[in-house]
Amino acid sequence: MKKAIYIFLFIISQSFFAQQNNQLWKGYFSYNEIVDVESGSNAVFASTQNALFSQAVSSSNLNIYNSITGLKPDVISTIHHSDAFNKTFVGNNNGLILIQNADGSVTTKVDVIEEVPVPPNKKKINDFYEFNGRLYIAADYGISVIDIATLEFVSTYFIGTSGEETEVLQTTVFNNEIYAVTRNFGIRKASLSNPNLFDFSQWQTFDTGFWSGIVTFNNQLVATNANARTYRFNGNIPQEILNHNQAGLKLKTNGTELIVTTQNNVYVLNQSFSVLVHITQIPDFTVRFTAASVVGGIIYIGTEKDGLFSTSLANPTIFTAMSPNGPLQNKSFRLKKAPNKIWVVHGDYSQQYNPYPLDELGISTFTADQGWDVIPYSDLYGAKSLSDIAINPSNQNQVYVTSYFSGLLKMFGNTIELLNNTNTGANGLESLVLPGNPTYVDIRINSPAFDREGNLWVTNSYVNRAIKVLRANGQWQSYNLSGVTANLSTGRYNAMAIDKNNTKWIPSYNDGVVAFNENYNNKFIVINQENADIPTAVVTCLAIDNRNQLWIGTMAGLRVLSSVDRFVSDTELDVFPIIIQEGDLAQELFYQQPILDIAVDGANRKWVSIADGGVFLVSSNGQQTIYRFDKNNSPLPSNNVVDIEIDGVSGEVFFVTDKGIVSFLGISTKPSDSLGDVFVYPNPVRPNFSGTVKISGLTDKANVKISDIEGNLVYETTSSGGTIEWDTTAFGKYKVASGVYMVFVASEDGTDSMVKKVMIIR
Repeated sequence: MKKAIYIFLFIISQSFFAQQNNQLWKGYFSYNEIVDVESGSNAVFASTQNALFSQAVSSSNLNIYNSITGLKPDVISTIHHSDAFNKTFVGNNNGLILIQNADGSVTTKVDVIEEVPVPPNKKKINDFYEFNGRLYIAADYGISVIDIATLEFVSTYFIGTSGEETEVLQTTVFNNEIYAVTRNFGIRKASLSNPNLFDFSQWQTFDTGFWSGIVTFNNQLVATNANARTYRFNGNIPQEILNHNQAGLKLKTNGTELIVTTQNNVYVLNQSFSVLVHITQIPDFTVRFTAASVVGGIIYIGTEKDGLFSTSLANPTIFTAMSPNGPLQNKSFRLKKAPNKIWVVHGDYSQQYNPYPLDELGISTFTADQGWDVIPYSDLYGAKSLSDIAINPSNQNQVYVTSYFSGLLKMFGNTIELLNNTNTGANGLESLVLPGNPTYVDIRINSPAFDREGNLWVTNSYVNRAIKVLRANGQWQSYNLSGVTANLSTGRYNAMAIDKNNTKWIPSYNDGVVAFNENYNNKFIVINQENADIPTAVVTCLAIDNRNQLWIGTMAGLRVLSSVDRFVSDTELDVFPIIIQEGDLAQELFYQQPILDIAVDGANRKWVSIADGGVFLVSSNGQQTIYRFDKNNSPLPSNNVVDIEIDGVSGEVFFVTDKGIVSFLGISTKPSDSLGDVFVYPNPVRPNFSGTVKISGLTDKANVKISDIEGNLVYETTSSGGTIEWDTTAFGKYKVASGVYMVFVASEDGTDSMVKKVMIIR
């Protein structure tokens, strides 16, 4: 039954996305983690794991290709640009090949994934080599060939000495023979004129050593050896041309120069194999190099975490940062939206709340006028594995960031303070205690949330007094969970929700939901498998909707508490699943699905993310699936959406994934208090526009009527939240004609009204 429902939802989502314009989506990607750098005749191309960008040498304009523009990789492992065919090939860890065409379109090749008979983990693409209109693909199984003009899959060669698969790291052609550097069988070669290259016996071993790269340069074979040296071959005899002291990562040539990249070195050699440039550092950065290339006398250098840089061969002392503006890295964990700023942290912990290996990362911030900026780790007093963010609603300049190892960062303007067990007093933050190691300090703080009085609440894992509050007056207070939860000594907690009664609802690992309110004589109620119909004690997320229902996400499905007010009067709280009807059968919504996050929009609809399943938008009662977005049918870069944040003013929905951040421009904004700010957009609606007209600034349950200039009604609806959309049809039957249309808006009680106009040009 579950399978049938997912098929139905997939059809809905595919149909929806086919009608959408990517104007509804925005990308907030990082371009700092460079995987590969390639040269064209007059342009440079660089890739991260999930994006591609390029720049012509004569221009300062960057062309960016990512999931928003239609380039949807898995994990990029290598790239190649063909000047002859004006195409850029993008290889992936899973064998996927994407071709970025000159007109901006993307061609997807899944031949390696579908046709090569090797395990999925053996299909990584390591390198591309172009020769005589064919593209030779060096992969973890062997070599495949594509005809570049037709993009047809030509053949695959398994070139192990007994015909087995073997990792091929790089290929080249010299004197009409193809040479392949393999992981286990040295350098293998065969004649390109041989029609039977698919027969492993037609290949012979050229050299039995351990090599990592090979190119043809200045009519000679050049290869990098595992001994951290690069050689040219005189016949079949290798002659050393460079000792680079570190393992070679990339060996490249643009035809004029030879480029060798190691972790801490970039060497550029001329055709006489003399070193023209040796780069070991970039001023003001502590970098690890990943790849480099040369175009028109400019060296372009990719780094592991700091982006792409360029410098001149003639004067390699001044470096220019080339990467597009973006956050610190794509792997992100939590996002919070202030009215004029976005905050992102990149530290994380596992499903079991294990923060190791500890992350030493800064904080990314975004403003519309300044773009992305990074507060570096060096300014954070050693706070590791940053896990969540809380913005003071009464002062947007005061931000708290939790560390799941080091305590709590307090940020006010340019002032940063680390709060921990040494400066928060006897009722403040506590370190977990390791038997036999009393000096060990590990302060796991999470779940930051402000209540209506301006008090900041957090959780403190692995201690008895696990609930902490920093009062608005600066005083700390702790609340003990002894006798409340069964797993006190190992208690771990996710993001809490605070309701209108000031009750704190806290999702926990192995303890269900912990509800607490200090205003009712420190009352606690626990929702777990012993006293409620909850599918598992591992609760991952909570959301309180606009009708005061508590939506509970667990590692095995969804439950709902009918009203948070029940905490005040009851001693036990029962929850229920949402049952949806599919044909003649009933099914539990998100049955046994691991839920990562839930967010409520202005229309009381719920965005729900499923582990490795993308994200769903369901109606306010969960009975209707409105959208389902995943990597296949949307610009989501990953199906693991670890955090959802909604801008209630604009309706923008942010999806934080392990491979980057994107947003969907939704229509469910918070309702306004009056109709004084009603706004219609776009206006006018031009002939090439394919989206919908939005009418925002509405009060809740406002009546909206749209008529032509003669008074003929073409659309009517009631708002749920602050925005509605109109598809410019007459009640869904046909597109309305060009002309001016009147928009009449009235509040639910009829005491407020507004009239707007919108022009449609067909």
